[in-house]
Amino acid sequence: MNLSSLNLPFLKGTDGQPLPSGVSRPTWVVIDIAGDYPALNPGNPLAALLNRQDTLEALHARLDKLAHADWLHGVLLRFGSYSAGLSTSRTIRDAVQRLSEHKRTVAYLSSLSMPALLAASGAGEVVAPESAEVNVLGLGLEVTYLGEFLKKNGVAFENLRIREYKSALTRFSDDQMDPYNREQLTRLLDSMEEGWLADMAAARKVSLEAARGWLDHPISSAQAAKEAGLIDKVAYEDELIGPATRPISAVIDLLRPASRTGQAKRGKTSGRIAIVPVIGAIVTGKSQRNPLPLFGGVSAGSDTVVAALKRAGQDKQTKAVVLYVDSGGGSALASDLIWREVSVLGEKLGKPVVAVMGSVAASGGYYVLASAKCVIASPYTITGSIGVVSGKPVLEEFNRRQGLNPQGVTRRETGLIYSSARPFSAAQRELMERSIEEVYERFTARVAQGRGLSQERVNELGRGRIWSGQDALEHGLIDELGDLETGIVRACELSGLPYGAATWTAVPRGKGPLPEFAQAADEAASLSLLAGWPGTGVLTWLDTDLRIR
Repeated sequence: MNLSSLNLPFLKGTDGQPLPSGVSRPTWVVIDIAGDYPALNPGNPLAALLNRQDTLEALHARLDKLAHADWLHGVLLRFGSYSAGLSTSRTIRDAVQRLSEHKRTVAYLSSLSMPALLAASGAGEVVAPESAEVNVLGLGLEVTYLGEFLKKNGVAFENLRIREYKSALTRFSDDQMDPYNREQLTRLLDSMEEGWLADMAAARKVSLEAARGWLDHPISSAQAAKEAGLIDKVAYEDELIGPATRPISAVIDLLRPASRTGQAKRGKTSGRIAIVPVIGAIVTGKSQRNPLPLFGGVSAGSDTVVAALKRAGQDKQTKAVVLYVDSGGGSALASDLIWREVSVLGEKLGKPVVAVMGSVAASGGYYVLASAKCVIASPYTITGSIGVVSGKPVLEEFNRRQGLNPQGVTRRETGLIYSSARPFSAAQRELMERSIEEVYERFTARVAQGRGLSQERVNELGRGRIWSGQDALEHGLIDELGDLETGIVRACELSGLPYGAATWTAVPRGKGPLPEFAQAADEAASLSLLAGWPGTGVLTWLDTDLRIR
């Protein structure tokens, strides 16, 4: 029977036209690449089903299935409103590259940005329309300093930090960037830019010098990008799509399951690998979403993460754990509690832990993974920031201007240490400085033990300084460059499981995370400040406003 004679949805395009005569299945599939691509699907099955945000996990599965579709000739990857960063873009590049080993691939970009070009570089051909927006101008970042603004409005800011590179609170206390922060940010951008040039030069098969010319002499049009070797062709989308092309949504039922790593099918084996995510600000208590400033967004609660790690440890089928960290840090206490559970998994339960860094795994985000057997990062990951910070806003002048008069009662001078009504007294400051020194000492000891370095060497690399993943590799803070797929492969090797072993996302027993449509109502019903001032005395925290673009 000729399938094209049947009234089947996948045989018709968006214009309702059937496939050409004699063609029973589409020969090309179009897949949209858009959004910022968080790494993992929700661990709760209902939440995963209802999740509307595309993830790297889902994209990997989709591309693997397309790679093993024997009826498919090629895939058009259509980059639309793409907003992922460089670390995620490199992961997408690797996934597209694996697909390109099996199928012809074409990436179509309406906007030529550095992250989008990196992600698309895994395709066999890169195409852009004549009118494409071009934004290949080098990397930069901007930090707005609020110190002077706050002072004008009667707000001072206490900023105690260890050490000179720890800049998490300087945008509140200072009115300009200090030399140490400028030094570390300059080095970070240099490393990331060199990484991008190396990746793109290899993908486009040009010399590093030729690739550097793309940035030294900015490109202003798609045609100029083609002439410079940055893309392959200038064309519109309709010139790339033939009558036997269909969107992936129309052929989903034709795709058979394939492996996540692309090396083997994941079937029933004698063991499996648990993935435990640590995403967002690290806080005490439960993980949740918080709409409030400073620590807004998703938080990784120590109670939730520890419970997930315990469940992975108790699961008899789980032979190894992949700890996926995408966090700028947070509470020192919460970070230490998670670190301890990671240590227990490896040392007492004999289940190796492989840590994989996302776009950022710094400060407390580095602390939690310090005892992992193997640590993996992207060259574009922001990591390190081994340091400690504490502080509080001081509203003394603001209160005076507004006629406010906070009155406290305490039996000891330290009783109201976190009160914003007045600055630290000498005794309070001495206590806080002693406290953060002790946290820093513990932090560097944890890293030294886990990384096999002397504590003196960790202090040299620490002092609050951030590093790119590439620099972290050279300094021994990580073991290799890669992504979540790399981490799963290493977990298989360390646990003796075959490549392609099953994976599962470990969440605490009982009620999992709410589906997306219910989260807003839950947040409104349980609004609380998870971390910040007053209440959280010591933070291992990276400046959450750091955005590279």
